[in-house]
Amino acid sequence: MTQPAPQRRRRRAFDWSTAAIAAAALGAAATVYWRDGRDHFLEILGSDLTLFAEMLPKVLAGCLIGTFVTLLLPRELVARWVGHESGFAGLLIAAFFGFFLPGGPITIYPVAGAFLVMGADAGAVVAFIVSWTLIGYTRALVWELPFFGSEFVLWRIAEALPLPIIAGLLARMVVRAGLMRGAGPP
Repeated sequence: MTQPAPQRRRRRAFDWSTAAIAAAALGAAATVYWRDGRDHFLEILGSDLTLFAEMLPKVLAGCLIGTFVTLLLPRELVARWVGHESGFAGLLIAAFFGFFLPGGPITIYPVAGAFLVMGADAGAVVAFIVSWTLIGYTRALVWELPFFGSEFVLWRIAEALPLPIIAGLLARMVVRAGLMRGAGPP
């Protein structure tokens, strides 16, 4: 007997986690201002605003990529291949796409969010992200192979292969435990 896909909670733009991060940032800013003075505070603030201005177009482009993924891929296909009913094969498929997909975190995380919106389950998305992080081929080709050699890269990938599947299974267990307690889906 198959379970229907769990209903998602509505998310608010400002919640307790946002308030905690804002309080920590304001506390750090006040500490720098008090400890190092106005000039050093303004220097740091200026460099932070410059970094924000440089990163904003990249983040917006990543979000646009995530939006295009939701428009280009049929929801039924994503739900069937990596959805709640996909089983172990869904974790393998998600891990393969995590290994195969190039890009940095600014593109990978919006794509992962798009997969969630399109019906992928949390375990598949976790397997996708962990696979991209640990065994993504682009990092191995560009950074590891030239510096460490093929033997290191092959051993590292061989040792990391089961980890996306294990992480995906653990994520599914956590989601199911939360659903059983009535906490709702994440």
